[in-house]
Amino acid sequence: MGNGIKVLIADDASFMRTVLKDILKSNGLATDIVEAPDGVEAVRQFINHKPDLVTMDVNMPKADGIQALKGIMKVNPNARVIMVTSVEQKHIVQDAMKSGARDYIIKPFERGNVGLVFNKVLRTK
Repeated sequence: MGNGIKVLIADDASFMRTVLKDILKSNGLATDIVEAPDGVEAVRQFINHKPDLVTMDVNMPKADGIQALKGIMKVNPNARVIMVTSVEQKHIVQDAMKSGARDYIIKPFERGNVGLVFNKVLRTK
């Protein structure tokens, strides 16, 4: 599935970006990975790189994940965005889904769950 799949990982924690990147590469889910440390940079990287899929942390500086999601949806209403959140932020995910997110992943990550969500979202148009 990972052949030619470009993913943007937006998270202010470099550790979380590294963990996600490792999961994606080791499972063959992505070949090209771009990173963004904040919401403003996430929108900029989305415009510059046109990734097939975006993982978006909810809590980030400059612009939070919901603001960045809305910015990306203005650029491309068909963008595939997966929100990344902690268990206690599930209510925020509902807001994100209304704003165009396709799915979500809960931290801490379960490797198998990340792959399932990625493959499900990549199959949807």
